[in-house]
Amino acid sequence: MLAIFKKEFISFFASPIAYLVIGVFLLINGLFLFIFNDDFNILNAGFADITPFFNLAPWVFLFLIPAITMKSFADEYSTGTIELLKTNPISNWQIIFGKFFGSILLVIISVIPTLIYAYTVYKLGNPVGNIDFGSTIGSYLGLLFLASTYTAVGLFTSTLSKNQIVAFVLSLFITFILFYGFDAIATSFSRNSFAIQQLGINEHFKSISRGIIDTRDIVYFLSVTFFFLFITKTRLDNE
Repeated sequence: MLAIFKKEFISFFASPIAYLVIGVFLLINGLFLFIFNDDFNILNAGFADITPFFNLAPWVFLFLIPAITMKSFADEYSTGTIELLKTNPISNWQIIFGKFFGSILLVIISVIPTLIYAYTVYKLGNPVGNIDFGSTIGSYLGLLFLASTYTAVGLFTSTLSKNQIVAFVLSLFITFILFYGFDAIATSFSRNSFAIQQLGINEHFKSISRGIIDTRDIVYFLSVTFFFLFITKTRLDNE
């Protein structure tokens, strides 16, 4: 697994993918949080709060994580190297987890520079340091769970086609449904709206972002992530 992990991670930086992902993620967040005169602008909020970043990041992830994962297996299938991988003395789980953690590490590297946003809000507070650390830590933890779920979905869709663009679109569609689709459906069912919202990612992400670590939210993210990793393995087993 370690060899696959290293190969996957190094391959990102051997191509423009890693630099584009990190650059685009920071650029989009920076523009919306500090430049554009919109609801996400931290400077226009009137109080020291980093919540706009955590409201925006999941939507940016919807596009960036599928861009990271789209080549994971699609590229292996199109070049024929998947056969070489499967003939090596490693299990399909090791292949999947190697690619999974390689992609996750790139996402983490992309998020690390955003700590400067938290520091900026910390310094802008009146008094200095007037920031909700519990909510901030919980939100970053929520982003990690969110990224793991999106990555698992992306790995699965990458096994469905040799075409990376098809894998990207499928991943974008599924993650969008998981993140926002259930909230949209819930608005049409007033009686069971809460139960429907609990099926989606957004409700659990918002729960963790409040700084309250609920085991139900953790179990939800781990379950959805493992489900997509499992069906990814099933796809590889059936090839």
